[in-house]
Amino acid sequence: MAKVVISCAVTGSAHTPTMSDALPITPEEIAAQAIEAAEAGAAILHLHARVPEDGRPTGDPDIYQRFLPTIKQATDAVVNITTGGAATMSVQERLAAAARFQPEMCSLNMGSLNFAFFPAAKRISEWKYPWEKDYVVNSDDYIFRNTFRDIAYILETMREAGTRFEHECYDVGHLYNLAHFLDRGLIKPGFFVQMIFGILGGIGPDLDNLMFMKQTADRLFGRDSFQWSVLAAGRYQMPFLTQAALMGGHVRVGLEDSLFIERGKLAVSNAEQVGKIVRILREMGHEPASPAEAREILALKGGDRVAY
Repeated sequence: MAKVVISCAVTGSAHTPTMSDALPITPEEIAAQAIEAAEAGAAILHLHARVPEDGRPTGDPDIYQRFLPTIKQATDAVVNITTGGAATMSVQERLAAAARFQPEMCSLNMGSLNFAFFPAAKRISEWKYPWEKDYVVNSDDYIFRNTFRDIAYILETMREAGTRFEHECYDVGHLYNLAHFLDRGLIKPGFFVQMIFGILGGIGPDLDNLMFMKQTADRLFGRDSFQWSVLAAGRYQMPFLTQAALMGGHVRVGLEDSLFIERGKLAVSNAEQVGKIVRILREMGHEPASPAEAREILALKGGDRVAY
C-alpha cells in the first residue's frame, strides 16, 4: 500500500480565538492537541506559537520552549516549526524559533503575496480579545513578505542545522521561485513542496489548479526529484486532500487550515481532522506513514539532532 505523509498544522496565525473554541492558544493546549494529532496518525506537526494570555501570534522562542520539549517527550512525530509566523512579523521574528531549536523541518514560504482573511470579520459581532478585530479586518492591507533575499536568508541560516523545508507554494509563480533557488544550489533535489489552495491572495481552490500546479512542478523539477503535498483552506480541505492522495501526493490537515470537520460543523480538535483523513486514505487503499517512514521519505536528520 502507498504510504501517505500526513502533516497537521495545529494552530497557525490567521484564525483567532473567537472563531473556534477548539483553536489551541496556550502552550499546554498546543502540546496536547499536537500529541493527540500524532496519536491519530499525523507524522509531521507544523507548529506556530501564540501569546498564552490572548492568543495573538508570536515568534517568541521562549514560548515555543514551553511546548516543544513536551511534544518531543510524548511522541516521535516530526516537528516542523514555521518560519512564516504571521504577515505582521519581520523575517527575523519569524525565523527566531527555528534558528534556536534547529528542528528536523521548518516551513519556508516561496514568495510574497497578499494574505487576506478579512471577510471572516463579517461573521463575528463580538470578539473575545481586543486585538482580534483589527488584526482580521486589517488583513486587506497585509503583504506577506517573502522576497528572494528573505528566502535566501532563511535557507542559509538553517543550512548548518541540517533542517529540511516544507516549501509552501501559494501560487504557480512560487514554483518558479523554488526552481530559481534549485538552480542556485541553495535547494537540493529531494525537497518537499506544499501546494496551497484557497487563500485569498493565492491560487484559487479549483481542482484544475491542482492539476496545473502538479504538472508545472513535474515539468520544472522532474517527477521523481521531489515530494509533494497539498493543503486547502476552509471547506476545500478534504476534497483537495482526497484528490491529492489519488494523484500520489501527501496531505496536510489542521486547524490552521480549516476550523471545520464538515460543512457547517466546527472540528472539536486537530485530531478529529487527522482521523477523518486517515479514514479517507484507507478507503482508497493508502496507509498513513509513520514518523519513521516520513523521515525516510523526506530524508530528515532525525529527532535526536534537534536543539530542544
